Amino acid sequence: MKPLKLVTALSLTFLLFSCNNSSGEYDATGSFEATEIIVSSQANGVLLDLTVEDGDQLNEGQKVGQIDSTQLYLQKMSLLSNAEGIRSQQPDIRKQTAAIQEQIRTLERERARVINLLASNAANQKQLDDIEAQINVQQKQLLALTSTLEKSSKSISAQSSTLEIQIAQLNDQLEKTQIVSPITGTVLNTYAEEGELATMGTPLFKIADTSTLYLRAYVTNDQLAQIKLNDEVTVRVDNGEGNMKTYNGTIRWISDKSEFTPKTIQTKNERANLVYALKIAVPNDGYLKIGMYGEVKFK
Repeated sequence: MKPLKLVTALSLTFLLFSCNNSSGEYDATGSFEATEIIVSSQANGVLLDLTVEDGDQLNEGQKVGQIDSTQLYLQKMSLLSNAEGIRSQQPDIRKQTAAIQEQIRTLERERARVINLLASNAANQKQLDDIEAQINVQQKQLLALTSTLEKSSKSISAQSSTLEIQIAQLNDQLEKTQIVSPITGTVLNTYAEEGELATMGTPLFKIADTSTLYLRAYVTNDQLAQIKLNDEVTVRVDNGEGNMKTYNGTIRWISDKSEFTPKTIQTKNERANLVYALKIAVPNDGYLKIGMYGEVKFK
């Protein structure tokens, strides 16, 4: 009986070892990470509003805060008033030259009358010459006045354009006083509170897109020859109940440089000193968390 019990115990031990060994079959392990973005202030002023907390889900373009924009708004109003005043000085060339043009037309009619009289010997050549001289003078005056008015118009247009550019710059600055989420994701950390003074570049909160996480793992040179970009792989994580939860992943990035094996990373060939990092995109069903460890099995 004793030999039979010994054989049975050894068999059970072997089966348990085999099960544990099969669950531990993987080609690499790593930890999950996400693309994190630190949203910073793009304006200077008091933080009037910031409605974000750790764990909040935000949509891309969603407004979550406001920086005091009073001074920028007043500057814009001042520039708009100046621009309106400058535009009011724009000369009306047609109206301001109308009087000379009318004089020229009157002299041209008089010239035509003198030409008719000259044909019937009722006028002399001197009368015609005098009228043509007057027309010539008026035409030169018209050209000079038109040139002066056109230069003045261009100068005023240039001043107006400069002010319009400054107004556009202020509009851009006013828009940046609104704090918006750059991506759809989860707020990881907040760094500021309402009422604080924010300066340009002050971190406000950190956000990450957690709909897809990336498992950063490391492979040896031998394993590197077996994989390529966009390969499908199997990713497993501990479900907390002693079993493994399985996901499908896609290799999105493979480093082109080798590095020394990180101490916290195990690879299939633990004796290898140099390994290559890779990132595996894994759709997140809500269970995966940043920093969680996972196993990779190449297909």
